[in-house]
Amino acid sequence: MSSQPYPSNTSPSQDPSDLLKNVHFSSQTQNSDPLPETLTASDLLSGSYDPSKLHPMAGLGGQLDYLVLDDDKTSDLPGSGTAIPSRGWSDDLCYGTGTMYLGGLALGGTWGFREGASRQLAVSNTRLRINSILNSVTRRGTFLGNSAGVLALGYNGINSIIDAVRGKHDAFGSMAAGALTGALFKSTAGVKPALAAATIVSASAGAWSWLKTRV
Repeated sequence: MSSQPYPSNTSPSQDPSDLLKNVHFSSQTQNSDPLPETLTASDLLSGSYDPSKLHPMAGLGGQLDYLVLDDDKTSDLPGSGTAIPSRGWSDDLCYGTGTMYLGGLALGGTWGFREGASRQLAVSNTRLRINSILNSVTRRGTFLGNSAGVLALGYNGINSIIDAVRGKHDAFGSMAAGALTGALFKSTAGVKPALAAATIVSASAGAWSWLKTRV
């Protein structure tokens, strides 16, 4: 649709109604492009229209290169295929430390709850009993949780180094890592406590390694 231009002899003071009277509108449909076909919901439901045409990358076919992620790939170290799959030392370090820390908190909290509930008080009072339980839970829970987390952190780190040097994972490497971890953990308490801790942690690591291969 188009309109004729204003007359050149029109003065600025002329009435606008007179200008509108002199303007003529005409439709020019002979050169216009045809409107595209309107897509309706029935076309999509009936299958008469290809929905892939709506995507801006439609028609590329096999020209796309997909990114292959190896996040789910487990460790290929010999002997690492156990009941608990691992993707490497980072998995063992993160999940092992977190699991031991939470387990220590739960076990220490249970120990503290029992200790606080059975403690003899000078005055039998509900508030004093609750306060005694909370004090015992926070003391024992944090002690066992922090100790277990430090042991797991050291054990998984040393065990990963031993496995990388030896090129395989087995119970002997885990027991050696446990002995070193226990000895370092109690190294400031003296020789006998360090040897006792090394023996306990090494035996626990060996039992855990054996259990993972049998489940």
